[in-house]
Amino acid sequence: MRLDQSEAIFSRAQSLIPGGVNSPVRAYSSVGGTPPHLKNGQGPLVWDEDGNEYVDMVLSYGPLILGHGNEEVKEALHSAVESGTTFGAPTRGELTIAELICERVAPVEMVRLVNSGTEATLSAARLARAATGRNRIIKFNGCYHGHGDSFLVRAGSGGLTLGAPDSPGVPKSLAELTLVAEYNDLEDTSSLFKAHPDDIAAIIVEPVAGNMGLVPPVPGFLQGLRDLCDSHGTLLIFDEVMTGFRVAAGGYQEICKITPDLICMGKVIGGGLPIGAYGGRRDLMNQISPAGDVYQAGTLSGNPLAVAAGTKTLEILGRPGVYEALEESAQRLAVGIEKTFARHGRPARVQRQGSMMCLYLTDAPVHNLDEVSATDRDSWIGFFRSMLEHGILLPPSPYEAWFLSTEHDDATVTRILEAVDRSL
Repeated sequence: MRLDQSEAIFSRAQSLIPGGVNSPVRAYSSVGGTPPHLKNGQGPLVWDEDGNEYVDMVLSYGPLILGHGNEEVKEALHSAVESGTTFGAPTRGELTIAELICERVAPVEMVRLVNSGTEATLSAARLARAATGRNRIIKFNGCYHGHGDSFLVRAGSGGLTLGAPDSPGVPKSLAELTLVAEYNDLEDTSSLFKAHPDDIAAIIVEPVAGNMGLVPPVPGFLQGLRDLCDSHGTLLIFDEVMTGFRVAAGGYQEICKITPDLICMGKVIGGGLPIGAYGGRRDLMNQISPAGDVYQAGTLSGNPLAVAAGTKTLEILGRPGVYEALEESAQRLAVGIEKTFARHGRPARVQRQGSMMCLYLTDAPVHNLDEVSATDRDSWIGFFRSMLEHGILLPPSPYEAWFLSTEHDDATVTRILEAVDRSL
């Protein structure tokens, strides 16, 4: 496979764009080589600047649940462009998508549209602090909630150690307001409440952790978080930027039957365009300006193009059988990958929730970041490189989720499994 054009573009980009990419997840520094620079996509496929074809398992890290170039979404976008790209004023489209979100996501009585998942999570954290009059936030090791200062924090040497900045530029004093617990560890979480019983505003959690691969909650974990919050007057925030409208019509909260106070959304609700949202109980959301005093604003929030693409995507996802078909394809792929590795005598475990999954090179279940980090990273890199050569585009990290779309049909799944077989 030749990447002459990609290499030329990447060489020039590195002198103008930090690292040559506009998001670190696009870099190939951890897997080696030059990232293919994509030119176009259709259905489950993408092509790079050199004309190489790939089955796309990245799907823009989740938003493209309908695949590339869905005709109905394109028609909605074309119509929106004819009317105008942005107004800085309210539009009917904002109400339409808000109605769809509130209708399908039961805990969301009111919703505020923003421009990214990061904006959604940092706004929800600000609201939680204002509503409770408290300062501290609990997050979980291995969960990612965007690049807001409050969330770029890692744990210290012990469960009660104050957070430390995970990036230069994050003030230590702010990092210390974020407490970090181990995912799937209720005892560790409870210990933070014992240390700070009256100053925890919220717990924020990916109900299914999708930023250390795919780590589902163990039975009782999410209910335990709900109970801790109820006992201490703390808000529970679900970060469903990845899982919202992807794993079920109402997100993961529909599956787990746990009701958070606030939910953060993004990715799928924009149909491939930049968007985010946060919503929840009416009494909380009415504290957001201009209804209340908690300030949050955005010039392009509710952008007509993003709203049009997102509304059409949600309409399509509401049709009978869509999620059932996604589940069937994802199950066939996950089982097929494990069977193929077993046939080659190689350890492998695919952890999955709906149409998102991750392959771990281990033969044991993975429950937290330590267990994720203990999997065979070196072998995974070799597997990634081989899959790329065989025309399968995976995220360039063993710790990122893979995604399927409604366009990943039986023939596409077979093509992926054949590439897995040839890569071992």
